[in-house]
Order: sequence, then C-alpha cells, then structure tokens
Amino acid sequence: MARGDGHLWTETYDSSTVAFMILGAALVFFMVPGLAFLYSGLARRKSALALIWVVIMATLVGILQWYFWGYSLAFSKTATNNKFIGNLDSFGFRNVYGKISDDSTYPELIYAIFQMMFMCVALSIIAGATAERGKLFPHMVFLFVFATLVYCPITYWIWAPGGWAYQWGVLDWAGGGNIEILSAVAGFVYSYFLGRRKENLLINFRPHNVSMVTLGTSILWFGWLLFNAASSLSPNMRSVYAFMNTCLSATTGGMTWCLLDYRSEKKWSTVGLCSGIICGLVAATPSSGCITLYGSLIQGIIAGVVCNFATKIKYYLKVDDSLDLLAEHGIAGVVGLIFNALFAADWVIGMDGTTKHKGGWLTHNWKQMYIQIAYIGASAGYCAVVTAIICFVLGKIPGVHLRVIEEAEALGLDEDQIGEFAYDYVEVRRDYYQWGVDTDALHTTCNGANSASETNPTEDSQNSSLSSATVSGQNEKSNNPKLHHAKEA
Repeated sequence: MARGDGHLWTETYDSSTVAFMILGAALVFFMVPGLAFLYSGLARRKSALALIWVVIMATLVGILQWYFWGYSLAFSKTATNNKFIGNLDSFGFRNVYGKISDDSTYPELIYAIFQMMFMCVALSIIAGATAERGKLFPHMVFLFVFATLVYCPITYWIWAPGGWAYQWGVLDWAGGGNIEILSAVAGFVYSYFLGRRKENLLINFRPHNVSMVTLGTSILWFGWLLFNAASSLSPNMRSVYAFMNTCLSATTGGMTWCLLDYRSEKKWSTVGLCSGIICGLVAATPSSGCITLYGSLIQGIIAGVVCNFATKIKYYLKVDDSLDLLAEHGIAGVVGLIFNALFAADWVIGMDGTTKHKGGWLTHNWKQMYIQIAYIGASAGYCAVVTAIICFVLGKIPGVHLRVIEEAEALGLDEDQIGEFAYDYVEVRRDYYQWGVDTDALHTTCNGANSASETNPTEDSQNSSLSSATVSGQNEKSNNPKLHHAKEA
C-alpha cells in the first residue's frame, strides 16, 4: 500500500489484529517503568533515582536507534542472501507502509513498532548493570553501539526469514536468546569492566525499598502477559495458550524461590518471591508459545531452583553483578530454551493456524536439543565477545569512561550524576546535620514545648519564638555558598 492509499485501510488489514498488536506494543512498553521501579527498589537510596533515569533513557536511545537503522538491520526483507544481519533498505522507516508479506493482515509499520518495544526492554535490562557506580552518559553511548552491533544481528538470526537460526528451526517464541540471554550476558560483561563496588561502602547493603520491588515486579508480570501472548502477532488460540503458560511458569517459579529462601533463612522473603516470579517469566519468554501447560509448571520449578543457586556464580567469578542479571535473566532464558527442546509440541506450535514445526522430544523430534544448545552458545558467545570489545574501546576514549570516581560512588549517583533525589526529605535532613542542626533534638524540644503549653501559655510563646529563631538561623545557613553536601557512607 502506498502512502496515499489510506482509504484502502479497511480492505487491506484486519482491524482486530492491528488493535491487538497496538495493545501488545503498549503493554510491552509498560514493562520499562516496571524495570525502573524494580531496579530502584533493589538499590540503595543514594542511587535510587539514577537507576530510574538510566532505564527510561535507555528506552529513548532504543527508540532512536530502531528508527534510525535498527529495524532495517534486524528485519530487512531484501537481505535474503545474508544469514547474519540485514541491510539498510528500511533506513529511517522507509518502505514500511505496506504489508509485511502478501498474506499479512497487519501493516509492517505496526510490526516494526511492536519489535521496537522488545528492544527497549532488552536495553532497559542491561541498564541495571550501572547500579551505584556507572556513569550515565557513557552507558547511553554503549547502548546505541550495542543495539547496532549485537542486538540487531542476533534478532536477525532468529526472527528474520533470512537468519540462520530461523532457517535451522530454532524455537525461541518471544526472545529467550536475543532479549534475555543477550541482556544478561551484556550486563554481566559490563559489570566486569566497571569493576566491583568499594567493599567499605557495602556495609549493610540491602534493598532500600522492598515495596517498590514488589510494585515493579507486578508491573512486569502485567506487561509480560502481552509480551508473550502478542508474539503470536494475532489474537488466536496460540496467544491464549502463551498467556496461560506465562502465568503457570511465573507461579511455580515464585513459589519455588520463596521456599528455597525459607529453607535457609526461616523467613518468607518478599524479594525472593519477586525474584522467583521474574525467573519464571523469563523462562516462559522463549517457551510459552511452544510447550505444554504441564511443561510450564515443571519449567517454573526448575527455573526457580537453578536460578536461585546461579546467583552464586558472580561470587565465583568475582564480578559485581549487583542486580543478578546473569542468574535471573540469562540462566532462566537458557532454561526456557532447553524446555523447548524437551516439551515443545507440534500441536501447540500449530495453534496459530499457520506455523508448522516438529516440536521437541515430546513429539519425538530428537535433534531439537542440539539445535537449541547451538543457538544458546552462539548468542551468548557472540554477545560476550562483542560487548567486551565495545566496553574496552569506550574505556579508552576520553569523556566516555564507564565508571564514576570513588568520591562520586560514596556520595551516590543521585547527587553526582542527577542532582535530584528519590527522597528529597532525607537529603534535606542530611544537609541539616552538615550545618550542625540536631533535628532530633529540635523535634524533642518542640514536642516538650507543645506539652508544656497546655499549662503555661507564656512558655509556649517563648518556645515558639525560639523555634522561629532556629529556623531563621537555618535559612541563613542555607544561603551560605561555602556549605557543601556531606558524603554519605
């Protein structure tokens, strides 16, 4: 359809399919603030706002890159002789106003938008690697280069008709390799190049806001339902099946992780519950449109167990993967891809009415296992090598060094990189302490004055005058340019 043929809309496309994909794209985008809240809650207070900023900005970088040339590199229809990466035929969203294929019921433009949101989620996951010590601007540069050199090629492998993994029959429903494994490996390598946080600054390290962690996880689950279901690209039985598989995997994943934490701590950990749910959701990403319902129940349990113990990998490798990207996204993604080899069924895959595949071991397709393993190895290996090269090169360029200085790390990224705070009251109170004002003593004095005022109005008047004088003195100090923010231990 040409640009001026808008009157052909109702004759060319199915409106329910278009609406379904628009809704899917919107809910996939909604996962971005979910990740922002999750990461912010898991971090310490002094870097909470910086993680929200970096996740949102990663999305903006992703949208720009995707429009610029990302979609063309990942999904070009004219690069049929290249099994590795697309070309620039759709540079700047050129030639995306018609059908994506002759029998398509939706325009290519909505498909490009839907896939754009997937990349935004992948980049947002990686952004968590900057936690508490990464500079923000260099990370944005990294993400743009990474999206071009890593995300687009691997996405072309698995989802573009010309890609080698697509032609080989790899089963990856919604991005276990090109989103979950890719973002986890990239985040882990990025954390390695950032180096460990200063040990003396990690005293009593724990999530600063578990309520925000729970909110972020809930938003992620909500968005993930359409992340997986809408990958069918039409409202059909396969999308419904993927929806239910996603719920089952998340449920057993959350229960399993929570039980494992209770076994060792004798406490019902909320963070553990959220971690298990996310592992189940990640495992469902490549498999929800391929495996049986009972397979998803088992998958969630296995993902919960394996990923729980996989959180120890970072200690053995001495990499400060502060948000456990490798365990919760990478290992869980591997579990989901392996379960495709074990429990994928040809009748589940064929529920959309168009796709034909022999399935996995459940339907006696024994070779699917080595196909899945080869895809896992190729995706993880390519991502690790290219990410390491990008980080190494950026680290040598003046102005884009990846890590903040030690003083900035002690101060917190909110103050050093953002200049704003997630909890402004706490920061103002910290300034009062720096100025020499004992806010606790002042609070006690005021309370005592209020009690005494009930029996002695004259004394109440005197205390009010004293409080006014104290506030006046604070205001004078607040205008003193020689005062600086205190370093937070």
